[in-house]
Amino acid sequence: MERLNTVINSINAFAWGPPMLGILGVTGVLLTLGLVFMPWRKVGYGFRLLFDKSSAVGEGEVKPFNALMTALSATVGTGNIAGVATAIALGGPGAIFYMWLIALFGMATKYAEAVCAVTYREVDKSGKYVGGPMYYLRNGVGEFAPELGKWLGLAFAIFGAVAAFGIGNAVQVNSMAVALVNSFGVPTWLTGVIVAALVGVVVIGGIRRIGEVAGKLVPAMIVLYLGAAVLIVAINITSVPDAIGLIFTHAFTPAAATGGFAGAAVAAAVRFGVARGVFSNESGLGSAAIAHAAAQTDSPVRQGIIAMLGTFIDTLVVCTLTALVILTSGAWTMTGADGGGLTGAVLTSTGFQTSIAGGQYIVTIALAVFAFTTILGWSYYGERCWQYMFREKSLVIYRALWVLAALTFANVKVDLVWNLSDTLNGLMAIPNLIGLLLLAPMVFKVTREYFESIGRPLA
Repeated sequence: MERLNTVINSINAFAWGPPMLGILGVTGVLLTLGLVFMPWRKVGYGFRLLFDKSSAVGEGEVKPFNALMTALSATVGTGNIAGVATAIALGGPGAIFYMWLIALFGMATKYAEAVCAVTYREVDKSGKYVGGPMYYLRNGVGEFAPELGKWLGLAFAIFGAVAAFGIGNAVQVNSMAVALVNSFGVPTWLTGVIVAALVGVVVIGGIRRIGEVAGKLVPAMIVLYLGAAVLIVAINITSVPDAIGLIFTHAFTPAAATGGFAGAAVAAAVRFGVARGVFSNESGLGSAAIAHAAAQTDSPVRQGIIAMLGTFIDTLVVCTLTALVILTSGAWTMTGADGGGLTGAVLTSTGFQTSIAGGQYIVTIALAVFAFTTILGWSYYGERCWQYMFREKSLVIYRALWVLAALTFANVKVDLVWNLSDTLNGLMAIPNLIGLLLLAPMVFKVTREYFESIGRPLA
């Protein structure tokens, strides 16, 4: 395992090195500028669309609200609880600044992904709407570069089908198992069995059942988790200015070792902030576009505006509150039983526990539910990538592997799981980002036309 971890770390140095950080940043910045900062200016409009029942007009599999909840079910998970903590533990408080930065520009990226997904989606042999990067790469990029579109689409499907087992299964069930054994003494093998059984029951129903489950569980757990986090921040309100100061200070200067925190260079803040930010909101990966492609809508732009709310809610709201709990409680400098600093879900749990009685149980329950819904959401993403490469009838094979993975990864060492997920995420993003840059003119055009049609010019 140690040797494999070393190899994966070497690959990560490339997958999340300057080239990847550069293309993620450039794509987000160019899309934001081309959209005249529309994603930042239209957040309120997006929420109005989300709750407007009349927006569910057109063909598709699920309501726009449930499409977003499915996407959020796959993003609001361990990245918001354990991922934020890991970013702080390895990159220092400054890592949160880079999570914010990648999220702000990631809103435009997520918007463009959904616009492309709805524009180039298809209907499969069973009459279901399918779409996502593999389709807009093949059908969109393929309009002017057939061979390039074909190979980019295939590459995304391969990376997506495999990456799903990392970001959407391994990390989730592993973090859930660790949290449950620490808080309630539930054996990790039992967590694996229960999760595998529940996931198996839901995924058989496809996107509609996943959307229905996500539409109920995700909002409820976000309210519970955010309610507890807001309470803790209110209790520690006098420490909030210092916490925000730490975030901005250590975004540009190294964070010195203090207590259980080992210290971190600015480069570490950038790397882990961006990597965990992308892991959290998935902007640039193209995964959420697979869910939005199934939405009932006759407007790619409307669904794109709804889609970008996912990044806003996930990182700028949920992750920020998690970070403030960790920093204002002082948990990030505490020492664990092994003499080292705290990290992952244990760090977040400690932040909650030191501020309110029973806070660790709120984190455990939230993490378990978020992780479960993430596994559901990513099962759909992985299936669509598998279906793109193979026959629809072979989906039973993928589902069986998915359930088996939940049993297995509950007992895998967490460092290996996180590092493997980072690697697969990086490889998955490459073809998607290339496609978004090539399809950007189309995104700008349909966006201008939409806002002109409703009497609200984009500029």
